[in-house]
Amino acid sequence: MAVATEGLEKLEDMIVRQAEATGAQVAAAKAAIGNVIFGQERVVEQALITVLCGGHALLIGLPGLAKTKLVETMGTVLGLDARRIQFTPDLMPSDIVGSEVLEEGVGGKRSFRFIGGPIFAQLLMADEINRASPRTQSALLQAMQELHVTVAGNRHDVPRPFHVLATQNPIEQEGTYPLPEAQLDRFLIQIDVDYPDRDSERKIVFDTTGTEESKPKPTMTSDELISAQRLVRRLPVGESVVEAILTLVRSARPGPEAGDLGKLISWGPGPRASQALMLAVRARALLDGRFAPSIDDVIELAEPVLKHRMALTFAARAEGETITNVIQRLKARIG
Repeated sequence: MAVATEGLEKLEDMIVRQAEATGAQVAAAKAAIGNVIFGQERVVEQALITVLCGGHALLIGLPGLAKTKLVETMGTVLGLDARRIQFTPDLMPSDIVGSEVLEEGVGGKRSFRFIGGPIFAQLLMADEINRASPRTQSALLQAMQELHVTVAGNRHDVPRPFHVLATQNPIEQEGTYPLPEAQLDRFLIQIDVDYPDRDSERKIVFDTTGTEESKPKPTMTSDELISAQRLVRRLPVGESVVEAILTLVRSARPGPEAGDLGKLISWGPGPRASQALMLAVRARALLDGRFAPSIDDVIELAEPVLKHRMALTFAARAEGETITNVIQRLKARIG
């Protein structure tokens, strides 16, 4: 019994030391990104949380709010191969996945060779994803969920780690194909990108119009990021936090657990939302230098995790209700 207890204590000490070292690394990464992306601290934090959880994020924001620059900067800081795809209605699955070409070798022997598309990156920006046809969207979905693509019956694995940060313009909807609910559910969180404040915009103006623009510096490697992702899954979660997650997610569905808010909700989040919150609160704790998440983390991440996983009834929308307001009232129940 004493041996087992001693072994458990050594394991806990090892996790604590690893958490301290990894926490310092991710904090340095956050600071390095913040030196280039001004006035978007919440966006940077949620993007890092997404990557630490091994997930994908949907960025909703108007053009010119540094969404593309965020992905490029994160790629440099985290040591990832970052690429960008501009989605258009005429984009075909083979344009992003790749295709097989017929080659003639020595002696006139012909064979097919697969040439991978831009999806074979570690950090992929899918710009204006809702402009692509459903057929092209589904090709990206397979890679996001299964971490491989299939071309001519052959499987091709994407690099590890693999993360997709997809963007949507909330205003311009002409010529778009709205993402189906099943595909929205694959995104760990939805990140709303708003305008920077006045002081941050002043920094942006001076930094980007001078002779020397701030450049991101690497602080981590892809292997270190993978280790950090493993650590996130090992961080302990208190029973009160688990109960808060379950209460929040289950009350966001139409039914008796929603109480008087149930009549406002058309459909709500499934178990994938609980999984996303469980990972996200751990990652946020690690970013803050803590070894275990709190209920405050659940409250902070409730909206980005739930917002794209639920819809209101027509009657609720007609009365002026919004998903944000409903989530705020749900958070009040656990806070």
